Amino acid sequence: MRPASFHRSNVNGIRLHVLPTDRFKTYAISVYLGTPLKEGNVTPTALVPFVLRRGTESLPETKQVRARLDDLYGAGFGFDIYKRGNYQLVQFRTDTIDDRFAEGSASMLKQALAFLGEVLQRPAQENGRLVPHYVEAEKQTLRRRIEAVGNDKMRYAAERCLEVMFEDDPYRLHPLGRAEEIEGISPESLFEHYREWLRTSPLDLYIVGNTTVEEAESLVREAFGLAGGERAGYVPSPVSPIARPVKKAVDRLEVNQGKLNMGLRTGITYGDERYPAALLYNGVLGGYAHSKLFLNVREKESLAYYASSSLDGHKGILTIQSGIEFANYDKAVSIILAQLEAMKRGDIDSLELQQTKAMIANQLREIEDSAFEMIGFDFNNVLSGRERTVASLIAAVEETGTDAIRAVAEQVELDTIYFLTNGEGGETDASAGV
Repeated sequence: MRPASFHRSNVNGIRLHVLPTDRFKTYAISVYLGTPLKEGNVTPTALVPFVLRRGTESLPETKQVRARLDDLYGAGFGFDIYKRGNYQLVQFRTDTIDDRFAEGSASMLKQALAFLGEVLQRPAQENGRLVPHYVEAEKQTLRRRIEAVGNDKMRYAAERCLEVMFEDDPYRLHPLGRAEEIEGISPESLFEHYREWLRTSPLDLYIVGNTTVEEAESLVREAFGLAGGERAGYVPSPVSPIARPVKKAVDRLEVNQGKLNMGLRTGITYGDERYPAALLYNGVLGGYAHSKLFLNVREKESLAYYASSSLDGHKGILTIQSGIEFANYDKAVSIILAQLEAMKRGDIDSLELQQTKAMIANQLREIEDSAFEMIGFDFNNVLSGRERTVASLIAAVEETGTDAIRAVAEQVELDTIYFLTNGEGGETDASAGV
């Protein structure tokens, strides 16, 4: 039997989402804290979780944190930092064995929540500040993470395309922040930033597992002693139509393969009634191995090492990414643009449509096989303000026809063409006639 929907309540200012189910052998717990992407804040916010993982009030040494997780039957613990729309999100997650499979009478859920609550609320301190050697060590960790984006040219090109596309929008900021801002962060300034971040950020706590709503609320109330009251919610990112000529940019670096990326505005977000049609648009265009971009750019013309598209339903954009030989730029652009025009004409045969629907439906069904995937899917509802279920989204996709996809295609507008090519130095020509 599939689980029912999440039960929602407010506990100590936390939006609590509980899904009681005995389908899994573990408890899955996620905490999301979001803050608007903003100059000056994005880098210290990214650094916070790296430092919090190092130690707590009762477990001040990192080795003690690891030992505590071992005591919880090897409980998992980690975090992610990413952006959704114009928000920078930090997600902490932990999972531990269900009480049914643990020895003793101590509640594993209670212990896991107590651990996570302490990590978040009572970090290790030294003289009223975050532990300096933890801060310094994690500053270097964050620096290496940021540098890794630049070293991976596929990721670099994707980020640069967004920077060019959103030059006047906070979405241009990378969720890990900027390397040049790291040095100026001190244990004192980071502690102040952390306390303000914890006090003001929307906080959503998810629990999936063999529990009850009443038990979960009681345990959360005990583990998270935050101030009561309602925190600010999320405001969906405004969708702005394109109102200027297509922006074109070139970066020249020492690379062996050209990276051709395009940014397009769809005007359709996750909460829009047309979102299922936008999913299908992306799938037919470049989401799968049977898609137009893959078959026409990579397979038929052998112009690209890879060619695909991806949809961002929180920002209302679609991106195209491809890896090409430097000399194939003009031809690759021409063929990609031809696929966009084909979509606008509704040139989608029944096989393309059915294959895409099947792929999307399969991906959605797989969500219900993972507690954390179910949590992630539901959190999209919180961010967008639109309640969806896996079943309802599959049904909407199945009911969508070619006319609806063509209607989406007709409003998709090319905004940015970005090309990473070879050459000396790393200068950018944002007005190059590429």
